Amino acid sequence: MIELLPEERKALEVTVRSATSAQRDVLRAKIVLLAASGKRNDEIQGALRVSKPVVVKWRSRFAIKRLAGLVDEAGRGRKRVYDAEMRHRIAATACTTPPAEVGTQWSVRTLAKHLGIGASIVQDVLAAEDIKPHRVRYWKTSHDPEFEPKMLEIVGLYMNPPENAIVLSVDEKTSIQALDRTQPLLPLRPHQIERRSFEYKRNGTTSLLASLEVHSGKVSGVCIKKNDSDAFIGFLRILLRDHPSEDLHVVLDNGSSHVSKKTREWVGRHKRLHLHFTPTHASWLNQIEIFFGILSRRIIRRGVFQSKQELIDRILAFLDSYNREARPFEWTYSGKPLVAGVN
Repeated sequence: MIELLPEERKALEVTVRSATSAQRDVLRAKIVLLAASGKRNDEIQGALRVSKPVVVKWRSRFAIKRLAGLVDEAGRGRKRVYDAEMRHRIAATACTTPPAEVGTQWSVRTLAKHLGIGASIVQDVLAAEDIKPHRVRYWKTSHDPEFEPKMLEIVGLYMNPPENAIVLSVDEKTSIQALDRTQPLLPLRPHQIERRSFEYKRNGTTSLLASLEVHSGKVSGVCIKKNDSDAFIGFLRILLRDHPSEDLHVVLDNGSSHVSKKTREWVGRHKRLHLHFTPTHASWLNQIEIFFGILSRRIIRRGVFQSKQELIDRILAFLDSYNREARPFEWTYSGKPLVAGVN
């Protein structure tokens, strides 16, 4: 029978109770505690459902080295087959353009075959270094010669708006499809994701002309049949009507209906209305695009619509529900250029 000092018993009990203890450490502590309670080896074996050699090993090691005997000895465990040089070679190769016979990007198997090593080590290295050859992200640089002054003007409106003024972010989300499936959905179940027919039926399209009140987060919008100057001017009339006493500073892109001669002449007759155009290829400066992303994820992308009108009704209903809990987006970009760190 093993006799425990008070501090040893306390340490073993803490190990057993802790939710962060490794299971191997918990097992070893339980073996010693049961042995200290007077249990025989075969009783410990049955209680913990382990083999007799395991019980004998950790009981004996504790008897000789006490708590230190329950810790794995240095150098134990499986030795690494591939050294740091090979792991570096795997990571470096994965970041290169593959040969033509491989294709446009590396996969775990093609990379393993190219290097003449096992696929498992390739997968381990790619995961450890967070290298994802199968993924790609698109970007585009704005070459607008007035990029900086336009950008600073818009960021200034976001960060420090004029007094007695409302900043509105406006744009259209065009060609929203009312898609219906040709067969019923198979609903979500335990161990089974939702399934839907690959074939679909298109029941028309609509476009959403929307405005985000930047400093309150509230969104207003109308569904339009045609995205032209008349529709855009009509929406500006609604914005002026809904905000009868404040100046309106409207952030928008360079779409044809926004910059047309007809639109500019009409805006020129309304002194409370001020248009601020984003630089070319800089839609990220227009905060309404963030809301359009939310709308796509929550309503459009997985929506099933049996008619165009159902699509319109669902969009407008979502605007109402969104506004009940609306809050402004946290805009952190100050307009300062990004600076690379120097080692």
